[in-house]
Amino acid sequence: MTTLLPRARKGARTIASIAEALLTPHGVDRYLELVDPMLVRNEIRGVVTDVRRQTEGTVTLTVRPSRAWRGFTAGQYVRVTVDIDGVRRTRCYSPACSQYANGSVELTIKAAPDGLVSRHLHEHAMPGTVLGLSQPDGDFTVPAARPERILLVSGGSGITPVLSMLRTLTDEGYSGDIAFLHYANDRREVLYRAELDALAAARPNVRVVIGHTAEDTDTGTGADLHGLFTPEHLDRAAPWFRTAQTYLCGPTPLMNAVREAFENEGVGERLHTEEFSPPPLDIDPDKATGTVRFSRSGKEIGNTGHPLLEQAEDAGLSPEHGCRMGICFSCTKIKKSGRVRDARSGELSEDEGVEIQLCISVPVGDVDIDA
Repeated sequence: MTTLLPRARKGARTIASIAEALLTPHGVDRYLELVDPMLVRNEIRGVVTDVRRQTEGTVTLTVRPSRAWRGFTAGQYVRVTVDIDGVRRTRCYSPACSQYANGSVELTIKAAPDGLVSRHLHEHAMPGTVLGLSQPDGDFTVPAARPERILLVSGGSGITPVLSMLRTLTDEGYSGDIAFLHYANDRREVLYRAELDALAAARPNVRVVIGHTAEDTDTGTGADLHGLFTPEHLDRAAPWFRTAQTYLCGPTPLMNAVREAFENEGVGERLHTEEFSPPPLDIDPDKATGTVRFSRSGKEIGNTGHPLLEQAEDAGLSPEHGCRMGICFSCTKIKKSGRVRDARSGELSEDEGVEIQLCISVPVGDVDIDA
């Protein structure tokens, strides 16, 4: 009987390959999705199994990924896709759970005032909702050879990747020093507050420090700091931070202030950061020349020197997009001809028929985009 199993598996793979070929151009996943989205083989889907709202403006989703999911490393992010009014929208979110979470992923999302996807999920996500997922990406991770001391710094919803690190390390039984420094407007807005306080109380190697600006006498178990970040907060939270590895994620003002403090201390190489705010792009409209053609739609405009996503929107188009900073790849299109410059790195793309990201690509002369 055992000698027949490999043949049976080979036969099943052959049948699947034939079915895939017969169902081209859509592929078998398009048809399996009509029966049950979680049956797809080549793409990843996730079904929401639990929804909770820790604070007024956030939603925490527990998601069970389909079988194509390979897991993640603490600190990485995933691209989450949701259909809104018949249009697929993609955004990037970092799991907050331990990388050892068995069979589920936890996503905590803040509903931004102008956030189409975040507001949709906050208002409409419920058990049974099916989301599109990507394999994880990003190198904001703790090295496999764990440092002896680790400082985790976050602000607002930037807590998720560093909380994933904390949960992962505690699941491993990590015995080195860990300080967790988090900022919020007041303690009532601190995500995962009860868990953080419990960790600080139960584990002698974990110190939790909360920074807030509101007058709040409910200090919980963790220590409190009042006011915005200052370099002195580093010494209060982790007097040993100069010899530690530090992982930072949060709003731009916090990120900039912490970077400056580390540079002034001469330990900038020990600071590792993750951010989902658009970086400043190198744009000079005064040097713009040529014409931008969106050949599929027949639109054509004079090059303004801004990223192609903005120029497409100025031309009346609504291309799919997500992060607007070159992370999620949802605005990827084919450049049929012409040259574009990556507004972050300055790198030129001169080949024809190649994929580019509209949000970070600036035309250099005449350009034809398949959009």
